[in-house]
Amino acid sequence: MTYVTISAKISKELYEKIKKYDIPISKVVRRALEEEVRAAEEEEIKKVFERIGRILERIPSEEITNLIRENREENETAI
Repeated sequence: MTYVTISAKISKELYEKIKKYDIPISKVVRRALEEEVRAAEEEEIKKVFERIGRILERIPSEEITNLIRENREENETAI
């Protein structure tokens, strides 16, 4: 895995507190960014599922049931 360096401006007061409490900046920033990315990915997946749901709402439930049955039957004969 390759890494890149990022930078951020923070107040001197915050920097002094970080040093005072010996907070590991890299670890905290990495964890926070990973969480933000995870949340963004979850939101993207949620939107995809919502779109899929809207599409599936237009398909009659009987048709879905028939497709599932056909698929099961095909899988049973393939075994």
